[in-house]
Amino acid sequence: MPTVILSTGPVAYQERGAGVPLVLLHANPGDHRDFDAVIPALAERFRVIAVDWPGYGASMPSADVEAVSIPWLVGVLREFLDALALPSAILIGNSVGGTVAARLAIESPERVRALVLVAPGGFTPHSWLTRGFCALQGSRWSLSPSLFARLYLRHRTPTVKAMLARAATHHAAPACRALNRALWRRFALAESDLRESARTLAVPTLLLFGTRDPAIPAARDGAVAARTVPGATFVALPCGHAPFAEMPEQFLAAVGAFLADTTGDEVSPLQSPGAATER
Repeated sequence: MPTVILSTGPVAYQERGAGVPLVLLHANPGDHRDFDAVIPALAERFRVIAVDWPGYGASMPSADVEAVSIPWLVGVLREFLDALALPSAILIGNSVGGTVAARLAIESPERVRALVLVAPGGFTPHSWLTRGFCALQGSRWSLSPSLFARLYLRHRTPTVKAMLARAATHHAAPACRALNRALWRRFALAESDLRESARTLAVPTLLLFGTRDPAIPAARDGAVAARTVPGATFVALPCGHAPFAEMPEQFLAAVGAFLADTTGDEVSPLQSPGAATER
């Protein structure tokens, strides 16, 4: 994989296709391979760039894991776009990747052509229960990445099975668990909250949630996001936390319709080989 050297260290990415840049930003934990089921179809029409956040995939971890936060990741993304000299890009972010994408679009709307937020963090109406869960996940008593992934990934497609395998191996390693926990400790802080700042979003936005996602539920966080983001398109699919991996055809259809309406680009609802849903 190619890498760019940022102030935070080397960041690896996968690139396919040509045309308008479309940047894929994964969850915590995760890596660029989480998007394997949809990259081929997207790359037929866009210059697809799938990033590995520092500490995940092929990217080196930060020397100071406690420095990793939403603002820190926004800085990584900003530097990354600068390093590749990318013009205004389409950003597709899942979970923490969605939070970071939204933050960049809020702060620098000229950098973002369109925004697809897939089960994004930042719209949770916090209570003692949600804050307690963030504290649990940020502690040494956190649920294992494998167990938690099995709870929030509901359709066992080949891509999801590969994600679960990584959750049980790579993401279970001490360095990855330390990073995972450090980010969870930040999720209940004001720096991770989009409920006020997202009211100023001025780029076309698709909100895409899973109705069976226990981590960031469509009925709770999705409803808040839909009320918050001006003019956003809202889509809920019958899946868990990663619609692009669990229901790739439906994901591509939703993204394709959104981009056709907002940017003039169209993505056919085609599925990459071997990505058929297994129930």
